[in-house]
Amino acid sequence: MAKESKCSCSVLLCCTEYETSRTLIVRNKTVGVTNRLIQAIIIGYVIGYVCVVQKAYQDTDSVISSVTTKVKGFAKTNSSDLGLRVWDTADYIIPPQEENSFFVLTNMIVTPNQMQTRCPEVRLPNPSTTCTSDSDCKEGFSDARGNGIQTGKCVDYSDAVKTCEVFAWCPLEKDTDLPEPAMLTDAETFTVLIKNNIRFPKFHFSKRNILPDVTSSYLKSCTFHRITDPHCPIFQLKDIVSEADEDFQDLAIRGGVIGILINWDCDLDLSHKKCIPKYSFSRLDNKNPENSAAPGFNFRFAKYFSVDGVETRTLVKAYGIRFDVIVFGKAGKFNLVPTVVNVGAALSFLSLVNAVSDWVLLTFTSKRHFYSQQKSTYSNATLAVSGTEE
Repeated sequence: MAKESKCSCSVLLCCTEYETSRTLIVRNKTVGVTNRLIQAIIIGYVIGYVCVVQKAYQDTDSVISSVTTKVKGFAKTNSSDLGLRVWDTADYIIPPQEENSFFVLTNMIVTPNQMQTRCPEVRLPNPSTTCTSDSDCKEGFSDARGNGIQTGKCVDYSDAVKTCEVFAWCPLEKDTDLPEPAMLTDAETFTVLIKNNIRFPKFHFSKRNILPDVTSSYLKSCTFHRITDPHCPIFQLKDIVSEADEDFQDLAIRGGVIGILINWDCDLDLSHKKCIPKYSFSRLDNKNPENSAAPGFNFRFAKYFSVDGVETRTLVKAYGIRFDVIVFGKAGKFNLVPTVVNVGAALSFLSLVNAVSDWVLLTFTSKRHFYSQQKSTYSNATLAVSGTEE
């Protein structure tokens, strides 16, 4: 019964007690300097990082973008397959329109006057195509890496080699002799006009990379230069590749993928004239000297026509540079809600100052035991009043 009575009293006392803070002024250089130093660091963090660097007082929105491109330029080639020829935009931009990218033809392997007929397979060495007799060839068999469907006959490929005959577009393509230097070396002088329209829907703000002070006469003469013409939207292909730390003539042989990066980082609390795009360039496809398998960028296309009523085509294995236009960015504008939330959260670190200062005070100072006694006192107002009345 006595134990139960004591437990009841303890619970009762706990429920009727109230704790309040007590101000204890301590004249100690170590604790005082530590306290002010931590306060200065937190306030510097709030002002310098949260407000200035992170701009936590702003509401933000991501960019929505559309891109159109127009390439111009001429090139001349003189080859055994094509003869003397001038190339314009309709010839070397394949396809004419792509989403946020464009391809420029720089090199090619041409196989002219192909017709659907029978001819010896050319892929060597390959156990599925080389043969010594008809029994080595399977009629109707097709190899995804081959050029056609086998007819079941073993025919002469050369004086020393026989291969399985295939039904395909003949004569077959021979893609082992890639022209070096590239056929369209003049492609480095081509220019591209990039028109980029952007919008930040949350702030009802829109703009384009052709800035308001740009005139038609200026566009006819300007070419992008990072120092002299940083806002010109017309770029020379050689300059783009050079800014990506590549040599255009080397890249033109086997092709590749170059990224044109447009960054819209806008502070809408400032003048809208300061919201301007920043351009950068980078090679996007893998260029690893230790792994040279499947280098560059290429694809095939054909041009069809009729010769004496027979369907004929010219096959082109096209090598070139694909330019991907990548637009990214964000805008910020003052808003009270994120200001209160972010600044308040950062200032909450000030509550740690007293905890750290108390720890230094009660752990490292010579009078720590005295300070510990002064930190907490117990006041029994009921007993004090009763004692006075007696």
